[in-house]
Amino acid sequence: MWRSKQQLQDDKVSQIEEPTSFLATVWGFLSNFISRNGILFGLLSGSMFFAWTGVFFYLYGWDFLNEALLYHLTRTDPRHNFSIYFYHIYLHHQQGFSSIQRLASFLPQLIVQLALILRFSRDLPFCMFLQTVAFVAFNKVMTAQYFVWFFCLLPLILPWSSMKLKWKGLACAVVWMGSQLHWLMWAYLLEFEGRNVFVQLWVAGLMFLAANTFVMLMVMKHHKYTLLFSTPLKSGNKVATKKEE
Repeated sequence: MWRSKQQLQDDKVSQIEEPTSFLATVWGFLSNFISRNGILFGLLSGSMFFAWTGVFFYLYGWDFLNEALLYHLTRTDPRHNFSIYFYHIYLHHQQGFSSIQRLASFLPQLIVQLALILRFSRDLPFCMFLQTVAFVAFNKVMTAQYFVWFFCLLPLILPWSSMKLKWKGLACAVVWMGSQLHWLMWAYLLEFEGRNVFVQLWVAGLMFLAANTFVMLMVMKHHKYTLLFSTPLKSGNKVATKKEE
C-alpha cells in the first residue's frame, strides 16, 4: 500500500528529531557536570601534572616513574599490614597470582572510586577526600603512613561539615582509633611474641575496613554538599557554590 507524501515527510522529520533529541539529552546530562571554570581547572591541573612528571622523568628516568606513581598500583607485600588482602598475599606469595585474583582485589576499589566520582565529583575537595580514604581502605597494601594522604585534606572539608565533636565526631574517632589499636595488638603478638595469630590479625583488618567505611558514611551524612565550580543553571534552580559561601 502506497504511503502518502505527508507520511513520508513526517517519517523523515522524526528520523532527524530522534538523533537530535538524543544528543540534547546527553548534552543536558553532561552540562550538569561541566562548566567553563571546571574545564579550565582540569586543563591547568593536568598540564602541571604532566609537565612536572615529564621534568622529573627526564632527570631520573623510569626509577622516578616507578617509585612515585606506578609502585602503588603493583605493590604486593607479604608482610602483615592493615589491608584485608594481606593474609591472602601471605599465603600465595610464592605461587604468584592469577589474572582473576588480581582483578578480584582491584575491582572493589575501582567500583567504589567510580561511585564516589559519579556522586560527589562537583564538590571536588570532598570527592578527593573520600576517594583518598577509599583508595587507602581498599588497597592491597595499607600502612600507617598512608593515612597522611587523607589527613592533609581534612582542612578542606571540615568547614562544610555539620558533625560536632560531641558526640558523633568523638564516636568516629573512637571507632577508627579503637579498631586500629585492636589490629596493632594482634600485630604485636605476631611480630614480638611470635604467636600464630594470622587469622585474628586478618579479622582485625576486616574490622578496620568496617571502621573506615563507617567513618566515611558519617562524614557523607553530615557534609554540606556545595559546588566548587558553578554550572549553567536551569530556570528556577539555585545551587550554592563554595565561592558563594
